[in-house]
Amino acid sequence: MAERTHETIESGAPDPMPYMHPLMKKNYGKWVMHTHPKPGVLYHRAEGGDEIWTVKAGTQRQMDHYTVRKLADIADQFGDGFVRFTARSNIEYMVADEKKVEPLIKALNDNGFPVGGTANSVSMIAHTQGWLHCDIPGTDASGVVKALMDELYEDFVKCEMPNRVKLSTSCCEINCGGQADIAIIVQHTKPPKINHDLVANVCERPSVVARCPVAAIRPALVNGKPSLEVDEKKCICCGACFPPCPPMQINDPEHSKIAIWVGGKNSNARSRPTFHKLVASGLPNNAPRWPEVGAVVKKILDTYKADGRPWERMNDWIDRIGWPAFFEKTGLPFTKYHIDNWRGSRASLNASAHIRF
Repeated sequence: MAERTHETIESGAPDPMPYMHPLMKKNYGKWVMHTHPKPGVLYHRAEGGDEIWTVKAGTQRQMDHYTVRKLADIADQFGDGFVRFTARSNIEYMVADEKKVEPLIKALNDNGFPVGGTANSVSMIAHTQGWLHCDIPGTDASGVVKALMDELYEDFVKCEMPNRVKLSTSCCEINCGGQADIAIIVQHTKPPKINHDLVANVCERPSVVARCPVAAIRPALVNGKPSLEVDEKKCICCGACFPPCPPMQINDPEHSKIAIWVGGKNSNARSRPTFHKLVASGLPNNAPRWPEVGAVVKKILDTYKADGRPWERMNDWIDRIGWPAFFEKTGLPFTKYHIDNWRGSRASLNASAHIRF
């Protein structure tokens, strides 16, 4: 029996070194300075004098193999043959010769891949799987991203914001898209409708009961069959019950809306991480272009661009001017939906005397 020399590792992050540009591998941890020559381009110099330029371009997250091959061909023909994808679905080409930068940028632009997303620009939108892969979506995160980035193209290829702007979209209220300076999240407004004839055949009821974060679901007998029931006074319409039990349908073409949240920040650069907060709710889930969502996002970005000071992230800008001024400057209405009146919210408002962030 032949000895197995290459054991596949099924867990943990893969080793990046085999796919790394040789100069990056050689100078790993030895870079002494970097600059930002122009939008979409980064320059790094190592302590030994080696130089490398990184060209960043935007791509769609869901790609067919023709697009992947085209991106690879551009890397081989105009770059050094090494690329990497970022968490926001941008692609980065690394080259060791400055003369390759401009031809590479032209090739990317000519093939429909805009160069940008660096420094104080609007980066590509991080998003969840949407209708293509996930079993829970109330909207299509990928579609919202495409529609929004068509509107925000100029803000991606130019560096004119006070600071970097991170956006995210999520196709359900579980929000695996994460938080960002501006986050677009589906908003269910009605409790699930239960098809009692199917629950016993499709759902593992204890798992569904355990899945509910507010204990609003309990077992029930309906028409002599084992089923489930929802306490609508407790239900927060999050949709967590739908994946393990599709007969608990919560997606609705009329009552599933979209909400916009602002001020989220994951890093601790310059200021501490922050949670995002609701600023617009009840926007139509209006596929395929979501014009109402795009209008609100552009309104927020334009106001931040005009009123923010250099280096202020969106949460810093809002902290400086205050929430009343934010709603006044953006023209967004302040409604009852901006007030967290859920009785269990005390646990989510950092009210404990023992825990502070």
